Amino acid sequence: MKILQDIWILSEAGIVLFHRKYDENLDDQLFGSLLSALNSFAEELVKDGLSNFELKSKRFTLIKTNNLIFIADSSKKVKEKKVMEELKEIVNKFFKLYPPQMLKDWDNDVSIFKKFENEIKESLEDTIDRFRKAFW
Repeated sequence: MKILQDIWILSEAGIVLFHRKYDENLDDQLFGSLLSALNSFAEELVKDGLSNFELKSKRFTLIKTNNLIFIADSSKKVKEKKVMEELKEIVNKFFKLYPPQMLKDWDNDVSIFKKFENEIKESLEDTIDRFRKAFW
């Protein structure tokens, strides 16, 4: 079942390496900078930083590993544990395709991450799924 709606992969500095989202009005780099700053602030308060936060109808789940922040949003109706499992699977796929050593030597060209969407299609809701849910 496709439970994740959107996903972002950020550097600790807030640079968006990869994103797949439906709301084109949202500026990716602005979102990345904001989330990176929020996570840094949370780390000042508690050692591990943010793990999730909620808005009216969405939950954002974060995993921080290997100097990257993986963020996915989902409906608040989906259990947190299920979302976390799905996001961990995406993290594993990412590092299988882009090993940490490769990222150490990365030249900041985000275009190399574009093909990652093909690796995670089965985890992400598509437009048709959202449309159906809205009317049924």
